[in-house]
Amino acid sequence: MEERFKILDIKTLELIENKLAKPDKTIKQHTEELLKCLDLLLELGYIKKGEIYNLVEKACIYHDLGKLNDEFQKRVKSKTLKFNEDKEVVHNVLSLYFIDSKMFTTEADYLKVAHSVLNHHSYGNVFEILNEKEELIKSLVKDFNIYKIKRSIKTKLVKKELINNPETIKIKGYLHKCDYSASAGNVAEYPNSFLEEALKNLLIKWKKENNNTKWNELQKFALENKNENIIAIAQTGMGKTEAGFLWMGNTKGFFVLPIRTAINAIYDRARKNILNNDKIEEKIAILHSSSLEYYLRNISNDMSENEDILNYHTIGRQLSIPINITTMDQIFDFVFKYPSYELKLTTLGYSKIVIDEIQAYSADLLAYLIYGLEKVNEQGGKIAILTATLPPFIKDLLKKNMDFKENENAFTSDVIRHNLKVINERISSDDIYEKYNENKKLNKNNKVLIVCNTIKEAQKIYNQLKGKVDEKELNILHSKFIRKERLEKEEDIIEFGKTYDEEKNIDKKSGIWISTSIVEASLDIDFDYLFTELQDLNSLFQRLGRCNRKGKKDSKDYNCYVYTKIEESNLVDGKRGFIDRSLFNLSKEAIEDLDGQLSEKEKVSLIEKYLTTENLKDSDYMRKYNKEYEFINDIELYKFQVNDVNLRNILSEEIIPSPIYEKYLSDITELENKLKDREISIIERVKLKDKIKQYTVSVHPIDVKNYEFAVQSGKAIHYKKVMLSNNVKDYIKVIECEYDEVGYKRMRYDKQTRNSAIW
Repeated sequence: MEERFKILDIKTLELIENKLAKPDKTIKQHTEELLKCLDLLLELGYIKKGEIYNLVEKACIYHDLGKLNDEFQKRVKSKTLKFNEDKEVVHNVLSLYFIDSKMFTTEADYLKVAHSVLNHHSYGNVFEILNEKEELIKSLVKDFNIYKIKRSIKTKLVKKELINNPETIKIKGYLHKCDYSASAGNVAEYPNSFLEEALKNLLIKWKKENNNTKWNELQKFALENKNENIIAIAQTGMGKTEAGFLWMGNTKGFFVLPIRTAINAIYDRARKNILNNDKIEEKIAILHSSSLEYYLRNISNDMSENEDILNYHTIGRQLSIPINITTMDQIFDFVFKYPSYELKLTTLGYSKIVIDEIQAYSADLLAYLIYGLEKVNEQGGKIAILTATLPPFIKDLLKKNMDFKENENAFTSDVIRHNLKVINERISSDDIYEKYNENKKLNKNNKVLIVCNTIKEAQKIYNQLKGKVDEKELNILHSKFIRKERLEKEEDIIEFGKTYDEEKNIDKKSGIWISTSIVEASLDIDFDYLFTELQDLNSLFQRLGRCNRKGKKDSKDYNCYVYTKIEESNLVDGKRGFIDRSLFNLSKEAIEDLDGQLSEKEKVSLIEKYLTTENLKDSDYMRKYNKEYEFINDIELYKFQVNDVNLRNILSEEIIPSPIYEKYLSDITELENKLKDREISIIERVKLKDKIKQYTVSVHPIDVKNYEFAVQSGKAIHYKKVMLSNNVKDYIKVIECEYDEVGYKRMRYDKQTRNSAIW
């Protein structure tokens, strides 16, 4: 270790042995911790011995030397002193003056390290400080062996060629990784030495049930090409999750899915069936906005103490766990180039990333995703695109700046799962009831799934079937239920949608589920019949994948009914609508002559024929994609702060609907009162907040504004806010609205003055 510090002069070396970096650690002790993190990354193969390693090592040694100044030393020893900008300069700026350019082979290498050290904290505008506080800087470093920073060097430190250089990004990213891990006292990276063995054991377990079991062609393709970027198109039910894990192997990996329900399901499958719940806190994590709450609800019995769960969650957020199941926004927000974004990009640069169902993202999110994948690929990361459908126009976007290996033909079986009847009308509850009733009389398998393009349409169909169908057999699921009810409904539909019963026979439950596009991606459900509105081909084939999913049911007769007339307001027209008109029209043209059985190969062919770059070049979708891609590409470094970034592109606000508030008033009040206690633990506070949030639903901010305007006008009842802490800004709004068995509905407030009682 001592050999590594020889880049410092004797005086500086003596000083760092005595001066503090933190109240309980000297600068040298803290630096040694960074170097141990760097050695761990080397041991795991996440950084290679060579020039980059040497430069990161230097960056680690230089990064905190600015803390030698007297003002910092006074403050670090004091419990009361605060940073005083009239007397002190942030240490990362001062550290720059300790870097000896003679220790570098080239000026370029010096600049890369200098930039990393100068910006390893985001305390103020460092370039303004350098230029405007020269005299103060001189006074703070005058007693040390420092090096003059020429004006030309200051100019070069802000040039795009330097700050956008992949090596500069990598050096700064590794520095952040080491510094943050050392400061937090956490492991920088847990090793992945387990996944390949766990998958072998999984196959052995399956063989005990069926001796003929083996990895299928998709899974073999993933296994054989684990060192390549791959694109694999495979029909639903072919084991894309296992294929993704096989491709990852014993390295760091991220499995990216569009919805939290699917993330939670894959996490549970992996930890129980593949990892056998063995040391999961060192092996697999979920990354989404409610991951801590999910851990507390679902794995608390697997860990001895609540504090263990909190630590597990923290380490996961620091990207230190080898296998991560995540939403896109958790890892690809780095495209906004906020301060320290390099940490996330560098970590992804030594990882493997599986993108599941890439076609499910909107144009803007797809632009951010593909731009991010290009940067990850540039850093050395590997990418696998696994999907049931991949439109040629998306494939062209992926291949524009990246190379992929793909199978010549999609991974499809010869099994015919779907028999389509295309109907050029609006979706009809009469048709649904007629088929459902017919099946009842004939004692046929009778699991019916209805997928609508909007919540409003789903609620309408439910109300039309209500009274005709046994209430125990009529269900509805969409995003406008309170969390508590939505979670219950998601669990219910997964249980209802199982292919086999406990005796391994085809499950013959009878019932109707009405839903929206939330059932499209990554939900393992298997219905006998599907009634759906057309949205686009990608969405349609995903919906078809929820019917006869395993191909074990008869498809000689119609089992999928597709309605091609939809509400005109759903189609994009300026600011209105959410379905791209070009995509919809092409999709309608593609299926209008279909009648009867449709093979998996035919589905792929239709996608290939209609959803081409040429056909969509003038679409709103492509215009939006190109606009967002250019925007993200041109973002200035550190213009955004991390808290300003939101990749979910969802305008929403969490509220408690008034009928729910009134129904559970005593429970909510009790939880509020417990949260007022300043002595409760962090974990207990999270649990209490989560219990309150079980009564919330996400609504459009316009709904909240309309309600507040109605209150001001005396046309709506004013409800008090539900407080989540003693902080006056920490609350959830209650709004007057309609809420019943079909979920939340917007309220049209009367023109007449309402009772303005305040709760």
